[in-house]
Amino acid sequence: MAMRLNHMELTFPEGTLTAEFKQQITDFYRDLFGWNTLDLEIMDQNALLLMLDSDVSQFILLAESPKPMQSPGYDHLGLLFDTREEVDALLEKAKAMQAVNSEIQIKEYDDMVEGGTIVHSFYVRHLLPIWFDVQHIGYEDGAEPARKWHYG
Repeated sequence: MAMRLNHMELTFPEGTLTAEFKQQITDFYRDLFGWNTLDLEIMDQNALLLMLDSDVSQFILLAESPKPMQSPGYDHLGLLFDTREEVDALLEKAKAMQAVNSEIQIKEYDDMVEGGTIVHSFYVRHLLPIWFDVQHIGYEDGAEPARKWHYG
């Protein structure tokens, strides 16, 4: 049975998702990752949909709730890219955005090497209650997995 991530819901205190806050979210995540947004009401909740792809087959739903999410520490959602260069380009883009807006948080890490697997990544957080782990997973010669995800 094939399975993949469809969506994630993040909740905020009621009254948080103002038009201004939604626009800030839209601007940041569109400029960094190319995600579009859709303003909507769902199940009587004020919400914003962050669309990770053009088919809206993967998305993050941002909604208001009387019992909102709280995320201490480094709770995160991992975003996998094909190359180290893509990760590096996004890091430079995030740093340029941070130079203009000091509220953007970035955590840089040295490559993690474990058993022939090399994870090249950084974390970024802005406006949402979680971090995004932007990463590329590479392999030393002969350490590639027998099965790999592919997109088509």
